[in-house]
Amino acid sequence: MPAIVIPRRLDVAAPDHDLNDLATKAQLSAPTQYILPNGIKIIAEQVPVDAVNLSIWVDVGSAVESDDINGMAHFLEHMVFKGSERLGLGEFEQAIESHGGNTNAATSQDYTHFYINVAPKDFAKLAPLQLDIVLKSSIPDEEFQRERHVVLEEIRRSEDNPDRRIYRHISELVYEQLPYRRAVLGPVDVIENVTSEQMRSFHRQWYAPQNMTIAVVGNLPVSEMIGVIANYFEAGNQEIAIAAKPKPHTFTAEKPFESIVRREVTDPSLKQARLSMSWRVASLRDLSETYPLSILANILGSGRTSRMVQDLRENRRIVDRISVSNSAMRWQGTFQVFAKLNVEDVEIVEQAIREHIIKLHETPVTDEELAKIRTQVSNRFIFGNESPKERAGIYGYYDRIVGSLEPALNYPDLMKSITKEDIQAAVRKYLNPDAYGILIVKP
Repeated sequence: MPAIVIPRRLDVAAPDHDLNDLATKAQLSAPTQYILPNGIKIIAEQVPVDAVNLSIWVDVGSAVESDDINGMAHFLEHMVFKGSERLGLGEFEQAIESHGGNTNAATSQDYTHFYINVAPKDFAKLAPLQLDIVLKSSIPDEEFQRERHVVLEEIRRSEDNPDRRIYRHISELVYEQLPYRRAVLGPVDVIENVTSEQMRSFHRQWYAPQNMTIAVVGNLPVSEMIGVIANYFEAGNQEIAIAAKPKPHTFTAEKPFESIVRREVTDPSLKQARLSMSWRVASLRDLSETYPLSILANILGSGRTSRMVQDLRENRRIVDRISVSNSAMRWQGTFQVFAKLNVEDVEIVEQAIREHIIKLHETPVTDEELAKIRTQVSNRFIFGNESPKERAGIYGYYDRIVGSLEPALNYPDLMKSITKEDIQAAVRKYLNPDAYGILIVKP
């Protein structure tokens, strides 16, 4: 997938298997899509793997929060596991784990995601429990206060992590207005003061059926998996259907940098400097424009034979590490070059990166580079989507956050259709060698 949670799968090394055979087995097929009367979208697929993954994708993340409740979506993710009207504290996780399953969740700027992995024979019993805690979270006051301390400790640990601090500085440089500049966890002073009633209101507003996609993949008939979910809503949970669909938030992408915006930070905990050069690029709303940039990121900085790794690390030895990424989110994308280096080499490395970008403006990538990376990217996508969990994750993400399953189903072919002219056009449109955001973190 392109540069997003699931696009990070592009960095997974391909296993040593017969490519044609695996591509045939793991290529995403068209799963069944079904909408319940209450508006919940179900995407289901039977696969010959003896497990079932149920993933719930909620269209809410930190981006929709106001500043005075920044961190609420993540805090609520924690509180969902504290039970529902019929499940007491710990009963949900005990039920999943006692049957040999597992469960987890994640919150980002654009979504919140919950899932369980269970044996097919246990799906009918355990799936309603996950639906219950997500849709009917009780958010008890006593547990709210106890979990607040857990979240505050998570924030403090994040602030003590040099990589997290650097990421925050980059976000604040790249995004001047968009809420992506804020931390998903929120600041300490906000989390210390939010109330359980605010959280219940947030849950009522955003955890409406029409604001979710449920993806279920595993070794059961599709009709059976859909039936288990449909039965949950027909068995005394009809009141969930009346929840109003929340009014979606809309944001405007920020304009490209018009000049070099430079920021320097000192971090005494570091032994070497860090350099990040970032460009504002296409978002998930312009998904097709992210593909050439994703391929280019791999050509420049994926593996020892990539351009910048070969030039700056292997040959000139002016960086200890260098990577290139294209990250696409719903309202803005970021193309970034990140390097770990000695502080005395910062100016040299910045100029070297600019020269690579200038060269791309003047001369397209080679046919050999494109063929190699195009194949790697499409095959890694295939190899990374063999398990029920991975496939359910892709279906839920693409349907709920991207807005369509079609790009996921056709991803390898889409990658193989990108030409070197497409890549050069993207470079000329988005990667101005004289206008970018640069963060330098010095020890």
